[in-house]
Amino acid sequence: MADTFRADLHIHSCLSPCSELDMTPRNIVKRAKGLGLDIIAVADHNTAQNVDVTDRIASAEGIIVVPAMEITSSEEVHLLALFGDLDSALGMQKIVLDSIAPIAAYKHDEQSQPIVNENDEVLSFNPLPLINATSISLSDLVRTVHERDGIAIACHIDREAFSIISQLGFVPEELELDAVEVSPRVGSLDEAISCMPGKKFPLVSFSDSHHPSDIGRRITEFTIDKPTPEHIIKCLRNSDMDKIRIVF
Repeated sequence: MADTFRADLHIHSCLSPCSELDMTPRNIVKRAKGLGLDIIAVADHNTAQNVDVTDRIASAEGIIVVPAMEITSSEEVHLLALFGDLDSALGMQKIVLDSIAPIAAYKHDEQSQPIVNENDEVLSFNPLPLINATSISLSDLVRTVHERDGIAIACHIDREAFSIISQLGFVPEELELDAVEVSPRVGSLDEAISCMPGKKFPLVSFSDSHHPSDIGRRITEFTIDKPTPEHIIKCLRNSDMDKIRIVF
């Protein structure tokens, strides 16, 4: 029997170069638990290397983790990719990391990109400038995510940078997105709908948090049989808009 679950599926850990270092997996789960979230996703820029540890911590607290990444296309469009299992996410990660230029246009501090364990201890650092765009086009990214049974969501389409609208000016008719996301600055459903491109997609909104206090500032509720990555993906893939509700 279907039930309603509270989800924040766009959270950056300390591995994202633009995120605070106190966004450790343990702190993320602690904050999510305190807010009563059922499902979360760590969606770091161009990598999923802190997903596994987050899942191990969260499972002990009864919170489900959806493997995810926020990938930057060659056009500098941010795409939220959700996967049904960690292996699929890590397979996508290899493709993405192989496509990032190793040199940044600014001074790159790799120690701002820690990979950590359950005790917040640093295991290593990702040496690539994860904030860089990949060399993969948006259409190829969407196709590759789908080949791994993932979901492709256009991120924060209302923003003036790194959104599909800001970078391309439109949504290509042939682009098979599964949903579009509006940022927490959008304050109502009517405003969210007004941001929607001509083609209608399921509409979601998450925190896009880079600081612990931002987690859960915007959630989306899913009415599904079980709070699993597979059921989230099925709901979005089937465009079950009556089962997806942004909480403003």
